[in-house]
Amino acid sequence: MPHLTPDLSTYDDLRHAAADERDHPEAAALEQLGQVLMTETLDVIGDTALEDQLTAIAEGLIGAFQSIALRLQRDWDRAADEVKRLSRDFDGSEVADVELQAATRRAHAAESAIRAVELIRDRASETYTLATGEVWTPWRGGTRRSGSTAAQIEAREALRAKRAKAHAAVDPGAFVVVFRGAPQADTATDASRVFDALNWALGEWPQMKLATTGLHGAERLAMKWARQKGVDLIAAKPDFDRFEAAAPFKANDQMLALEPVLALTLPSSLDPARAREARPFGPALNLGQKAEADGVRHLAISLRKGG
Repeated sequence: MPHLTPDLSTYDDLRHAAADERDHPEAAALEQLGQVLMTETLDVIGDTALEDQLTAIAEGLIGAFQSIALRLQRDWDRAADEVKRLSRDFDGSEVADVELQAATRRAHAAESAIRAVELIRDRASETYTLATGEVWTPWRGGTRRSGSTAAQIEAREALRAKRAKAHAAVDPGAFVVVFRGAPQADTATDASRVFDALNWALGEWPQMKLATTGLHGAERLAMKWARQKGVDLIAAKPDFDRFEAAAPFKANDQMLALEPVLALTLPSSLDPARAREARPFGPALNLGQKAEADGVRHLAISLRKGG
C-alpha cells in the first residue's frame, strides 16, 4: 500500500514520485524562467514613464506566482485528504489499492507543481532584490523556500507549528531572534550596525531564524541580511485591519510567543541628524521592554561594537 510523503526533500524527488509519463521541467530551467521574467520586466519598465510604478509591477509579478502556489496548495490539501480517507478505509482489495495509488500520485503531482512554481517565484524574488535592493514579502499567506535561501514564514503559521509540531518546514525551531527597528534607521551607519548585530547573533546561534515585521527602514535591512545569509525569516506582519493602531504592538506579542533566545532593537537611527528628525520608535521600545519582562535577553543596537 503506498504511503503519502508530502515533505519529499527536493523538486527532483517530487517529480519522480508523481510518476507522470510526461517530462517535468528541470529545476534549473524553472529558475532561469523566474530570472528572465524579472530581468525583462525591470529592463522594459526602468527609465520609462512607468518607472515610478516599477515596485508595484515587479512585486505584483512575484505575488502572482505566490498566489498560484497558494491555490496549488489547496489542491494538494484536497488530494492529501483523499489519501488519508482511502488509507483509513483500505480493505486490502485490488480496487482499493488502485484507488489509493492513483490518489497518492495526484497528491505528489500537486506537490511537485507547488515546488515548480516556488522555484520560479524564488528566483524572480532574488533577481528583484539583487537589482533593486528591495525585499519582496507576501501580504497574504506564507512562503516556503524551495532552496537553501531565506524562508519567509507567517508568524501565525509558525506559532501553530510550534504548538502542534506538525510540519518541519514551518516549525520556528529552538533559536529565534526577534528584531524591531525604526523606519528612519536606514542609513549606511544603521545598516552596518544592524548587520554587525545580526552576524554576532548568527555566530552565537548558527541555526537561528529571524522574526521581524518587515516594515521599512531597519527591519527591511534585517530582511536583506537574512536573504544574503540564507537565514530563515519569520514575517510577523502587523494586522492593521484587525488591531488598528495597536497592530505593531500585537506583532511584538506574536514574536515573543515564539520564545526567542534574543530580542534585538534599534529604536532610533544611529545617524545623529536622522535621529533628531523623529522620536524613538515606540514598537521597538515596546519589544525591548516586553522581552526583558519575559526574561528574554535584550540587546539595543548602538554605535558601540560587540554583542
